[in-house]
Amino acid sequence: MLFHLDKMSLSHRAGYVVGVLITLLALVCQARVHSHGRFVRIEGTRFVVHGSDFVFNGFNSYWMMHVAAEPCERHKVSNTLWEAAGAGLSVCRTWAFSDGGDRALQISPGVYDERVFQALDFVISEASRNGIRLILSFVNNFKDYGGRQQYVEWARNAGVNVNGEDDFYKPNNERVLQKLFTTRLNTVTKIAYKDDPTIMAWELMNEPRCQADSSERMVNGWVQEMASFVKSLDNKHLLEIGMEGFYGDSMPEKKVNNPGYQVGTDFITNNLIKEIDFTTIHAYPDIWLSGQNDSAQMAFMQRWMGTHSIDSNRILKKPLVLAEFGKSNKDSGHSLGARD
Repeated sequence: MLFHLDKMSLSHRAGYVVGVLITLLALVCQARVHSHGRFVRIEGTRFVVHGSDFVFNGFNSYWMMHVAAEPCERHKVSNTLWEAAGAGLSVCRTWAFSDGGDRALQISPGVYDERVFQALDFVISEASRNGIRLILSFVNNFKDYGGRQQYVEWARNAGVNVNGEDDFYKPNNERVLQKLFTTRLNTVTKIAYKDDPTIMAWELMNEPRCQADSSERMVNGWVQEMASFVKSLDNKHLLEIGMEGFYGDSMPEKKVNNPGYQVGTDFITNNLIKEIDFTTIHAYPDIWLSGQNDSAQMAFMQRWMGTHSIDSNRILKKPLVLAEFGKSNKDSGHSLGARD
């Protein structure tokens, strides 16, 4: 079954209308579950809450913690969540990272700004008040809000011999951040993050990529290490990787479904890790297939979703969420009607 919605907020990709979370679940019946006092669980390829199917529409609002760090701007967070709840949306994916730079959560390695942490506390409390669950991402693949680049720069400044951003996937201090999240007591709700069902899931990284290792082993080792560590701290919440969905060498016959290239990840191998609870894909066919027409891009989109839905159901036996999609307003002939 397919569920979707239009963009609710700014995209983390300039000029993009970001779509939202679409659940692709096999053979489930639609059941809107509003009870917010229970954790979301996995039963086979289904999301469930207290034994009932949890089928959701959601949205991306990456900016919430950043905005909430300024108390005079917190009404923007409250209004967005209130409007989303009124539109029937029940899950929001947002950044729980800001490494270095303006309104940084992590100012320097292992040093955190309590003011920004309290901003995230506020976001979680407002989501709970509006009956919306959150998917919280730990770190960015890209340089926006710090990302891998910031971690590698910190390591280089500390005298560590690093060759580039892909050295992020070697042992690093991201574990400190994950431990802080899972052990933190919310200053607004007085509920520890690890005990709060408002948080639906943790996300290891927004769109992990690794150009230094086309075998996908480097990313896979990192996912295994981080997933095991997070689950050792918090086994109540779901965990996902944050992947775009590119196929790799584990099933080479499936690489024909990629948009002509790979990014050092493997949808099958990475998501077979037992600590990963559900799979994700993203879709930006007008970027990935920029030289092709709308019909070709739509055909790719249909194959992309269909293939991943089948593989999540039959091979991985886990639910699938289409966590991002979009169409650029810079495309020739762009209009809201054509986009929709």
